[in-house]
Amino acid sequence: MRSVKRSLLGGVAAIAMAAAFGSSAADAQTIIATAGPMTGQYATFGEQMRNGAELAVADLNAAGGLLGEEVELRIGDDACDPRQAVSVANEFVNDGVVFVAGHFCSGSSIPASQVYTEEAILQISPASTNPALTDEGGDNVFRVCGRDDQQGSIAAAYIAEVFPDANIAIVHDRTAYGKGLADAMRDALNALGVEETVYQAYTAGESDYSALVTRLNREAIDVLYVGGYHTEAGLMARQMREQGMETQLISGDALVTEEFWAITGDAGEGTLMTFGPDPREFPAASEVVERFRAQGIEPEGYTLYTYAAIQAYTQAVEAAGSTDLDAVIAALRDNSFETVIGDLTFDDNGDIEQPAYVFYEWEDGNYSQLN
Repeated sequence: MRSVKRSLLGGVAAIAMAAAFGSSAADAQTIIATAGPMTGQYATFGEQMRNGAELAVADLNAAGGLLGEEVELRIGDDACDPRQAVSVANEFVNDGVVFVAGHFCSGSSIPASQVYTEEAILQISPASTNPALTDEGGDNVFRVCGRDDQQGSIAAAYIAEVFPDANIAIVHDRTAYGKGLADAMRDALNALGVEETVYQAYTAGESDYSALVTRLNREAIDVLYVGGYHTEAGLMARQMREQGMETQLISGDALVTEEFWAITGDAGEGTLMTFGPDPREFPAASEVVERFRAQGIEPEGYTLYTYAAIQAYTQAVEAAGSTDLDAVIAALRDNSFETVIGDLTFDDNGDIEQPAYVFYEWEDGNYSQLN
């Protein structure tokens, strides 16, 4: 494959950044967007996406824009609600958006993708991991994160090796992400000859999971795998410890936020989760990470993934010499892209070809990769 070498990692002075954001909408020739839960219980991830997108666009404009034209960024709030996601997608259509770095929740990305496919808008999700997004989506749908069948397989292999004789519970929140992840892990675990003791759904957004925890305690559950988000998983961790349980909590990439520890406190100690290799440690991201931190922003979770989605799009546009959708899709499939999360290539399905997941452990309020 050809390699697009244009870098978007150069430094940007604060005054240049201010100038980029101060330009009027009338001056902008290309409108792109990001969308996610800017409000609601998962707003921490929306903030990650906003931070990543804003700095990526500021850097792009400071470097001369896209094909010599300034780029304008729109922010959409879907609150991780499928209906609201479709509404946001239609607003982007009316605004003339040509590219969306979004959404966060798979349950939002999948219905929104139908709008983008019908209206010829490119979508690259930084965070939606349900396989159906790209398996069933149009040629215009990509992602820079991994898939739940990859994430579930890695978790299953770890559980089968480290906890071969454990009583295992698998719970999920009924969402496209949570149930999809739980089912992928369950299928992979069963294929390895390990059967779970409990498989159960729970309702997201509640403040008390003591009834579920009591059942887990009664069943002497050694390992709890949660297909869901940090808010509910954090409450379960805390309430398990309150009932004197030493159950090992394992979950996925939706725990990559400091808010998880804010919910659990010491009860979160030892929690395990799968996520991609931490891009904050990558040499390619060092300058961008420093500038985020200089602004008081810790680029955790999907901050750099959103930045990378915009990098991949802009480099594809430069390679195509156009924002025409078909030309950009061809460029995405035919090139590799230098991003803050590493060099990326896309397969014919719109998924990245790079390794996607490793294990992390929460300790003393921080998470670090397991050796």
